[in-house]
Amino acid sequence: MTATLSKEIHLVNRPIGVPRPSDFELVEVPVTEVREGQVLVRNIYMSVDPYMRGRMVDRKSYVPPFQLNRALEGGCVGQVVASQGGRYKPGDFVLGFQGWREYFVSDGTGLTPIDPKVAPLPAYLGISGMPGLTAYYGLLEIGRPREGETVFVSAAAGAVGSVVCQIARIKGCRVVGSAGSEEKVKWLREEAGIDAAFNYKAVADIAAAVGRHCPRGIDVYYENVGGPHLEAALAHMNARGRIVLCGMISLYNATKPVPGPFNLFLAIPKQLTLKGFIVGEHLDKLPAFFREMQTWIAAGEIRWKETIREGIENAPAAFIGLFKGDNLGKMIVKLGPDPTQAAKP
Repeated sequence: MTATLSKEIHLVNRPIGVPRPSDFELVEVPVTEVREGQVLVRNIYMSVDPYMRGRMVDRKSYVPPFQLNRALEGGCVGQVVASQGGRYKPGDFVLGFQGWREYFVSDGTGLTPIDPKVAPLPAYLGISGMPGLTAYYGLLEIGRPREGETVFVSAAAGAVGSVVCQIARIKGCRVVGSAGSEEKVKWLREEAGIDAAFNYKAVADIAAAVGRHCPRGIDVYYENVGGPHLEAALAHMNARGRIVLCGMISLYNATKPVPGPFNLFLAIPKQLTLKGFIVGEHLDKLPAFFREMQTWIAAGEIRWKETIREGIENAPAAFIGLFKGDNLGKMIVKLGPDPTQAAKP
């Protein structure tokens, strides 16, 4: 046993509006004894994601709500430090869903072995993990982009949007993205290599900005934001365009019902397809996703960015920062030493 106590983050209040630090509590708990067939995992990195905001509301959904005064859950990458005949041995790296804590005991259910020689450990929470698969499935299976078409992506510099942009570019599309800062716009143009990007916070009219950057209209819109972004996309969609409904982060902290897009009726004469999805229902696509993503990374066709915060005590602030646009790429919290980094010269 390498530790007797583990720090974890509990949800102590159900947030109203934007979550506050006081909605969370840092708690120290004993590490559970490792029994026969179990392993002890030390978390190295954990993920914070916008969808977690929905789980903080006590309502029926596709995934159960977080319980008060219990450790939160989320994607995590860790290393096995003890095993009592479990399916993994000490030193193995695993991907799991027991984030928001430093240590956890598992019988191996829900854990996936990962190889730091294939990709850096944080990448398994981003480009090579759930956000990457979300981008891959949503764009290729629902958006169905064809060479020469225009793809517009909101929150284009985020964990999902940045991957969508680059896959669309690889597929030969004209790619336009919106982001919330000049730094993000610069990264999209110079690193991600998309055709055009604009800072939506610096324009007076988002719809007009979309029109300027998409002079031939939009064939595929990858929706991550909602609100004015969706209205702008609807205004400029081409006939038989496809709208991939991945997320609407602008609405997650609303305290009262928000009116729907005033121009949703355009979906009828334009014969648009609007389709939402839950990536967890499409894990059968993982093998194809891994193969193609590894090929693109090896060829230098995909680049990624991570915003990493240090210490489990800073996990709530990292999560809250998602709604302020603090992240460029995937927001990750580093919980402890990464032995793969220490091994580098």
